[in-house]
Amino acid sequence: MEAKFLSIPSLPLPRHLPNLHHSPVYAVLTRPLENITGVKEKKTSKPADNIMELTRKTVYNDNWFDQLAINHLSRSVQAATGLRNSKTGYESLVEAAMDASLKFSLIQQRELVLQALDRAFPRPILDLIKTVLPQSKFAREYFAAFTTLFFVWLIGPCEVRESELNGRKEKNVVHIKKCRFLEETNCVGMCTNLCKVPSQTFIKHSLGMPVDMVPNFDDMSCEMIFGQDPPKSTEDPAFNQPCYKLCKTKQKHRVKCSS
Repeated sequence: MEAKFLSIPSLPLPRHLPNLHHSPVYAVLTRPLENITGVKEKKTSKPADNIMELTRKTVYNDNWFDQLAINHLSRSVQAATGLRNSKTGYESLVEAAMDASLKFSLIQQRELVLQALDRAFPRPILDLIKTVLPQSKFAREYFAAFTTLFFVWLIGPCEVRESELNGRKEKNVVHIKKCRFLEETNCVGMCTNLCKVPSQTFIKHSLGMPVDMVPNFDDMSCEMIFGQDPPKSTEDPAFNQPCYKLCKTKQKHRVKCSS
């Protein structure tokens, strides 16, 4: 009798990270998920071609703080682009980002998001943070923990993980389980040009902290690695990724210049 085995593809593990076990530290640094419905994900070998099979959509019940932050950022993006919309909540933010992606060049999109972030976050506070938290293990771990606590409304549920930096382990990585922005926009180009590149630039210039955002377009997760400089766009795998078939913008999302 001949025995046959069925090979089942699995989602790639986040790079740069060792296998970790849950610990009380992560329970403290991770936002509770009781306001988010369960998500059942189906693994696929070609998710860019089979996006419908990935998962049913995550449902968020934003509290008053979340709504305040979302509306503030949305208004900042609309003010930067000069394109207003009448929607509210996260839908308004996505609409503002969609308008920017459709009406401006890729370089302009990145510049407009930087302008929006400058409007959204007071410069004196950013300068103070940059002064009191220079590059260090403490600062990298602080930024990672802060992100998991205060930016779930923007990026979705996330947790702190370890990576090895300069020969030692640090809890300097934010693992985003399923990016809210990517799930809502369903567009690789909007992820790279309206989130990844401008966010990396803003955090580096405003807070003095390099960060490499590594999206996984197979399962819509992402890694934010504080203390690590991102590669040039010509060498970054994120810019070699074709967009999803259900992409709403259906536009070219690569540029030849470095980020």
